[in-house]
Amino acid sequence: MMYRTHFYTAALVIVLMFSNTACTSIKPAEARLWSLTGKVRAGMPAIDPATAIYELPVNDGVSYQDVVDSLKSLSEGLNFVNPANFPIGEHIKLRGIDPQGIKEVRSFCNLSMGTEIILDHPEFLVFAPCRIAIYEKPDANNKLKLFIAMDRPTFDLKSIKNPSERAKKSAQELETVLLEIMDKARKGDF
Repeated sequence: MMYRTHFYTAALVIVLMFSNTACTSIKPAEARLWSLTGKVRAGMPAIDPATAIYELPVNDGVSYQDVVDSLKSLSEGLNFVNPANFPIGEHIKLRGIDPQGIKEVRSFCNLSMGTEIILDHPEFLVFAPCRIAIYEKPDANNKLKLFIAMDRPTFDLKSIKNPSERAKKSAQELETVLLEIMDKARKGDF
């Protein structure tokens, strides 16, 4: 009787293991891709691999214009171009709606960092160029606070089936550099 109990317990454990593995939505190859992220330096918030958005509050005393000037200077110094800016808040105002603070998207492109992704996976163009948003939203005291955020290239790469190793490396490098630019821009650094 005791032998049968151990047998049934062992069988149940095996069945549960296999059913859990079979039902998981993230397969081993995908799990490795989920862990693909850029690198943040000490003092920056950790990257949440479950979201495309990486957001940083702009430091107190740093103005919107400081952030814009910093983004421009830092990105140009790292061979990025800024091909387009979208003043979304201004367009909302033109429709007679209060945008509730600054709402803007700036695009950035550095082909020396992103070419490998585009060459290996042309469909990745739907995510190009990289975008950094500058916006205000209410803080804990319901006062508008300036933020800077981006859509992470490594997260977007998860939309590509079987991305190449060089595309993964390129997305990680691109993301890391953009994170550095954002961190400096939120402080008003040049």
